[in-house]
Amino acid sequence: MKKYTNIDDIQDVSAIISEAKTLKSNPFAHKELGKNKTLVMLFFNASLRSRLSTEKAAKNLGMDVMSLNVNDSWNIEFEDGTIMNGNTSEHIKEAAQVIGQYADIIAIRSFPGLVNRNKDYKEMVINSFVKYSGKPVVNLESATAHPLQALADAITIEEFSQKKKPKVVLSWAPHPKALPQSVANSFVSMMQLLEVDFSITHPKGYELAPEIVKNTPVNYNQEEALQNADFVYTKNWSSYSSYGEILNNDKKWIITKQKIGAAKFMHCLPVRRNVIVEDAVLESENSIVIPQANNRTYAAQVVLKNILENL
Repeated sequence: MKKYTNIDDIQDVSAIISEAKTLKSNPFAHKELGKNKTLVMLFFNASLRSRLSTEKAAKNLGMDVMSLNVNDSWNIEFEDGTIMNGNTSEHIKEAAQVIGQYADIIAIRSFPGLVNRNKDYKEMVINSFVKYSGKPVVNLESATAHPLQALADAITIEEFSQKKKPKVVLSWAPHPKALPQSVANSFVSMMQLLEVDFSITHPKGYELAPEIVKNTPVNYNQEEALQNADFVYTKNWSSYSSYGEILNNDKKWIITKQKIGAAKFMHCLPVRRNVIVEDAVLESENSIVIPQANNRTYAAQVVLKNILENL
């Protein structure tokens, strides 16, 4: 593995899940691998799990870690040919090369603007660092993808599944703010690679990008879709067709114990209680959001290990 910016960078999903589980059982087995290597983490947006889990993963491998809240330094310009007489002070062409000199691996978190779909889906921030830094780049969530979260999700389903082919449902739920499609996009892409019975449920108008959904079944009736599910993964996303807009805030789409029955409940966190999901679900024995969050460390660790082995 030379970078991890999207699910497509995984060559063998089953193998990397198995390797992550092995790392989880002995996280310090490769402490010498990252010795004298530096991970630089750049945050264009705030983070809790991505920041802490990735730093822990790097330190488990013996790496040094430096973190920068990018917006606390210079505003970076990404467009070519721009006359920089506005609020940007440094161009990505210099910034990425400079950071590349300090890092062996660069990890980046940057959200979409949710205004211009074409611009967001070009993934300018992530792709610019890939192009100019000269170092492997890891995606800690970008405008359209969250591949580390999706890998952690796959590890979690593998750990908790009691069937060879479990039924997994991704369900939209209401949220007061417009949110990216990144988590949903990567989860869909990951499930398409696993041996699961997978479907998506959401109100009309919340269809994800056609190139992401492909032939995955979509059901606009949530209660019907959730019947007999083994895993229910819940996430809000704003409209893709009416980009960035909130088209529906119907409280009937909240996840309840009655709807999911004995299914395991998953969410990437943070989650708004009694908006996305009721307390009774989160506090039940079928909620696996905490072990799911714990697996963020081992998803990051297996990715960093594979990249370090190819430096």
